[in-house]
Amino acid sequence: QVQLVESGGGLVQAGGSLRLSCAASGRTGSTYAMGWFRQAPGEERDFVAAITRSIGRTYYADSVKGRFTISRDNAKNTVDLQMNSLKPEDTAVYYCAAAQGYFSGLNYLRSAHYHYWGQGTQVTVSS
Repeated sequence: QVQLVESGGGLVQAGGSLRLSCAASGRTGSTYAMGWFRQAPGEERDFVAAITRSIGRTYYADSVKGRFTISRDNAKNTVDLQMNSLKPEDTAVYYCAAAQGYFSGLNYLRSAHYHYWGQGTQVTVSS
């Protein structure tokens, strides 16, 4: 089992920045990659970014490329999401997730590929 706890959400004005952090505990060595998803009210949970545990390869949704940066610290078992140039449409609950299986094709985009989830942290961007 892997436990995930997010932190760092909050309220920010458009154009501002926030940094989310995810602390992992338990059998973290069994994870292949960590990712961030987000879910706005009435919407599906969407992929935001992911990073592989070993070589740190990163993946981003088109909507956040150039604005968000995912990073990891394997020694501390943390994964961060630096969010810059935030827009009102970035408003959502952000979830940290861990995948045990390899990324193949576009499966990194699918929430079903991730086995463990945090409780979520609210990010609100005001216009």
